[in-house]
This record gives sequence, structure tokens and C-alpha cells, in this order.
Amino acid sequence: MKKIYRDNGAVGALLDEYERAVKELQALIATVSNDQLVYLADPHTDDPDCRSIQSILAHVVRAGYGYAIAIRRHEGEALEYMERQTHDTIAPYQEELQRMFAYNEQLFADYPNLQLEEKDPDKKIKVSWGQRYNVEQLFEHAIVHILRHRRQIERFLLRMN
Repeated sequence: MKKIYRDNGAVGALLDEYERAVKELQALIATVSNDQLVYLADPHTDDPDCRSIQSILAHVVRAGYGYAIAIRRHEGEALEYMERQTHDTIAPYQEELQRMFAYNEQLFADYPNLQLEEKDPDKKIKVSWGQRYNVEQLFEHAIVHILRHRRQIERFLLRMN
């Protein structure tokens, strides 16, 4: 199948790579059983988002929305961050990942002139964990966030098998 690329420059590249990361994660979790989903693969971690595939996926979805919400808030929208939602099967996560990506894609449709780069630290977006990013940096973080957690799930699955 021929890959179709977006033709809108840096935004297109960010969205293409974000979508690729989401699809790779979706392909991986398609192989996960319900038992593997809820299995406490790392019961000793202090991070509640990293104990099971279920907790990782709930975290990834919530964070994925959170990046776009942070940008929208920075642009003046009065939005609340989403609550974490857990599911006992993979199908809802597959759907949520797709909706989460579409929500991020919609950001650029709603703000076609959104400035990707910002050098002034005082004008950057302050995220919930205290770091400051411009839009491009925040989307790069979003992409790598999915890649890191995909890798973590792969490692969990290796330990389970």
C-alpha cells in the first residue's frame, strides 16, 4: 500500500509521524489478550501509569489529549484536562487512540496559523509537569511519548511470554 504524506510542511511532518507512532502502538496492542492487558507487569514501580499495559494505555490516551488541550488553553480556550479512563479490553483503547489523534489533528485545522516555533521562554506553553515548550517541541514530545510507551509495552510482553 502506498503511503500518503501530508503536504503542509512542518505541521504535515509532525502529524505524519504522530499518526505513524499511534498506528504502530495500535498494531502492537492488537496482539494483547485481556489477561495481558490487566496483568501487573511492574507491581513495584512508584509510577501508577506504568504498572500494566492497561495503565500505560490509559496514560497515553490522556496525555495525548493533554498536549492539544495545553496548546488550546495557551490560545485562550477554557478547557479542562481529561480524566484517566481504564478499560478491560483492547478495543476501546484502539478507538480512543484514534480519537485522540484526530483531536490533535483538529487542533491544526482550528488554528491554521498556529506558530510552531517560539524562542521567548515567557511565551512558551507551560505544561502540567512544569516544563515550557513551543508547539513544535510539544508535538515532538507527544510523538516520542508514544514511542517510549510502545517500547515499554513490548518489554512487558516479552516478560509475560
